[in-house]
Amino acid sequence: MKNAFIRAMHYRHACKRFDTEKEIRKSEMQAILEFGRLSPSSFGMEPWRFVVVKDPELKERLQPLCWNQPQITTCSDLVLIKSIVAPLAPGSGYTRRMLGRRDLPREKIEAYHRIYDDFAAHKLATEGLFCWGSRQCYIAAANMMTGAAMMGIDSCPIEGFEKEKIEALMQIDPAHEELALIVAFGYRVKEAPEKVRLPLEEIVEYR
Repeated sequence: MKNAFIRAMHYRHACKRFDTEKEIRKSEMQAILEFGRLSPSSFGMEPWRFVVVKDPELKERLQPLCWNQPQITTCSDLVLIKSIVAPLAPGSGYTRRMLGRRDLPREKIEAYHRIYDDFAAHKLATEGLFCWGSRQCYIAAANMMTGAAMMGIDSCPIEGFEKEKIEALMQIDPAHEELALIVAFGYRVKEAPEKVRLPLEEIVEYR
């Protein structure tokens, strides 16, 4: 299993152009979305929401808002990953429902509510709830891309886009949720370049 995961990590690369003749099977795309759904998130809030774009015309409209990158229109499935915002606020019904799923005594759940509310209030006052929520979305995206690589499916994470314009096009209400990142999935048309990474010795220290 370890070797399979390492092979997938070496296989995965930021694919810039996909084979337009190859479509991802529905069952495989469902598995990729499941990898995202099962990802860990802070306080178990699962702030991610996935919009799967397959319509060629909609991809064409999105492309100029994504710096005209070719992967937008050549990929099989384009996934817009949103983070909810307003539902993460302290005391919201959403946070109560999410925290209440735990099989704990009522007093412990109420204590957990107070801990979360203090935490979320601090985030709201400092970096903002979208900044915090979007970091959870990146965890889901990483699992989706690695899981896809294990199935021989390529991907490309995309941050180069005009956020507000895409939100307007997709009728995303920024008071409720915001676009965190985009990931394109499909099949490569040419082999990936050699993977270049810093050695472990340069990035790891032990204390």
